[in-house]
Amino acid sequence: MILVCGGAGYIGSHTVHALVEAGRAVLVVDNLSKGHEQALPAGVALEVGDLRDRVFLDQVFSMYSIEGVIDFAADSQVGESVEKPLKYYENNVAGTLNLLQAMEAHGVHFLVFSSTAATYGEPERIPIQEGDRKEPTNPYGETKLAVERMMYWQAEASANMKATAFSFVALRYFNAAGAHPTGKLGEDHTPESHLIPLILEVALGKREKIFVFGEDYDTLDGSCIRDYIDVMDLADAHIRALDYLIRGEKSISMNLGNGTGYSVKEVIEAARVVTGHPIPAEVASRRAGDPAQLVASADLAKKVLGWEPEKPGLLAILSGAWNWHQSHPEGFQGGQS
Repeated sequence: MILVCGGAGYIGSHTVHALVEAGRAVLVVDNLSKGHEQALPAGVALEVGDLRDRVFLDQVFSMYSIEGVIDFAADSQVGESVEKPLKYYENNVAGTLNLLQAMEAHGVHFLVFSSTAATYGEPERIPIQEGDRKEPTNPYGETKLAVERMMYWQAEASANMKATAFSFVALRYFNAAGAHPTGKLGEDHTPESHLIPLILEVALGKREKIFVFGEDYDTLDGSCIRDYIDVMDLADAHIRALDYLIRGEKSISMNLGNGTGYSVKEVIEAARVVTGHPIPAEVASRRAGDPAQLVASADLAKKVLGWEPEKPGLLAILSGAWNWHQSHPEGFQGGQS
């Protein structure tokens, strides 16, 4: 059985569906603070609880026969992390520490960790490579890097005990987008802060316009460039990473991305094409700390995992997201089943 922590959240739930569709037995642990029970496939076991609760984790590992873990359970808002750094250290670092201790105590040795390209901070080159300097510029990126280092040292400590050695894959990426191809599963955050769903809310009539924060960056159209990756491609990468570990391969950290970034203005224009809506846009001041470009190279993941994005194009990603938002304009609470 595969344990998916944070499996009722956006990326987690899509990964759970992909695992079930592949015939895998899945257990979800989620405190449902941001996740949605409605996002889970029928029949998937759900244990509601928090990674910060070690007693709860020990109960879960005792009740189920767990082969490996995929961990999405984390707070992930950069702005909030700057305002509430201790919250991020408690949840992201202390929670994962509890998870690692429970895994060790119960003989579970494989962990795929949902990390972030925010571990790099201001990029020294584009596209970002795995060996590039890591100097996070916010507590969110710092906590994810702290967990990567914690996993590294745990793997080093257990390297001489091959029968019980701990191994991990850390997957670093930026902007997840899109939805499940059925249109019955997609992105539902409250409040929403991600660009693509915010743009689509304009097309749905829920917002008057979308703001472009700065158009004087050193890019072709002056707006920021980001790397967008379809959520189902992310799910596929996480499953491939787990199978890589189960085969006995070594611990590794890898980027995920399309390798080609899209500017804010390009995303808005593509959304106009997909939705047929004019989507009014207004230029606003730059946001503090927004780099001009953030694009990750995924060459290593392609080589090591045999992974290749099936939806690398912006129109395909947006079409999936629009399908979800049209049928679920109020998210899981007000959408069609």
